[in-house]
Amino acid sequence: MTTRYRVEYALKTHRRDQFIEWIKGLLAVPFVLYSQPHGVFEYPPSSPELGTSPPGSPNPVLIKAREEAHRRYAEILHDVELMIDDHIAHQNDPDNPFPSKLKLLVPSIGPFFTRLPLEAAFKFQDRKRYISSRRFVSPSFNDVRLILNSAQLISVTSTTPGSTLQLATFDGDVTLYDDGQSLEPTSPVIPRLMDLLRKNIKIGIVTAAGYTSADRYYARLHGLLDCIATSADLTPTQKRSVIIMGGEANYLFQFDPASAHLLSPVPRSEWLTPEMLLWDDRDIAQLLDIAETALADCIKTLNLPAVLMRKDRAVGIIPSDPAIRIPRESLEETVLCVQKILELSSAGRNKKVPFCAFNGGNDVFVDIGDKSWGVTVCQRWFKDAETGRPIKGENTLHVGDQFLSAGANDFRARSVGTTAWIASPAETVELLDELGELMGKKMS
Repeated sequence: MTTRYRVEYALKTHRRDQFIEWIKGLLAVPFVLYSQPHGVFEYPPSSPELGTSPPGSPNPVLIKAREEAHRRYAEILHDVELMIDDHIAHQNDPDNPFPSKLKLLVPSIGPFFTRLPLEAAFKFQDRKRYISSRRFVSPSFNDVRLILNSAQLISVTSTTPGSTLQLATFDGDVTLYDDGQSLEPTSPVIPRLMDLLRKNIKIGIVTAAGYTSADRYYARLHGLLDCIATSADLTPTQKRSVIIMGGEANYLFQFDPASAHLLSPVPRSEWLTPEMLLWDDRDIAQLLDIAETALADCIKTLNLPAVLMRKDRAVGIIPSDPAIRIPRESLEETVLCVQKILELSSAGRNKKVPFCAFNGGNDVFVDIGDKSWGVTVCQRWFKDAETGRPIKGENTLHVGDQFLSAGANDFRARSVGTTAWIASPAETVELLDELGELMGKKMS
């Protein structure tokens, strides 16, 4: 799936992030009141208050408008920041039966693991993106998304007790590498990931790619794995701080320098959570059978150039010819159709086995479990160095690109840890640079 599709099409789809849209709507008001688009054409300005400036000098009309817009944007985000603090207080008080103000305004809002310093994050992003200087384009969905990312990074690297980042998990396609590609040795993501390992941060790659053998994951991640294996400055413990969780939450591999493919499979008995142990194989088979039938019906109904693919913990459709591109609308229709059929089926209603139906860019798959379970396994596998207990949500950061469109499989990771929403591997590099800078300031 191309970045262009994820950024442009996702903004038009049926599943929009209501919290981001709500903030975007708040910021639209000062934009309308203070943007002063006519100031662009008043050069040299002829305002009696501001006087006249010679050619080549800053336009005072635009300077005043920018400063006023910056002030109002910052005030609004500060107010939202306080609402989030209030929401956190409500969610942490089991005796309070009343919803927070934020919950009333944005009913779909979920839990927060940390506070979000939105005002400081906005000022950082405004210096990069010149949001306040724009006269014709209001603060966008992407502006707000990146502000939220920065706020989350500031929070997980703050000096507040308990805010230390211990675990970073990543999606694969479109997050670490382009869709359908591999993490090559020349990727700029690799030195950033190595820097996290040097800082004793654990890394989990939580991907929908469901392979049962180490060689398939090595083929996708060889650039990183080879770099770790040959590194002279990583300790053995740091090298073992990388795991691969495949098929959302179905196959676990740990870095192993003695293995031919630098990964060794971990038996399910060693990492399944108590809840996952209750997933019965018969229930899994029943759910996948229903999903397979629904997918077959979609192939016929939509005349899709696709074939079925069944695995032990997943079922999906892939193009009948690798050169074929299935229309994105058909993929989204298939996801929604299969998801609804599963939800209404007896296997879906009893909720014994969680599942995730998602659009993979040129295929559709239904996996057992989802990324919330995958991240949870990473938290339990590594454990907190001080307490010996699973790493907490506030000490976890999941980075991914699928938080919006139908079957967005990174979305559910929000229930178990903090998240950052990126749109391309290049954005992941920028995010890790920002994280590294903030962690450097904290250590100094």
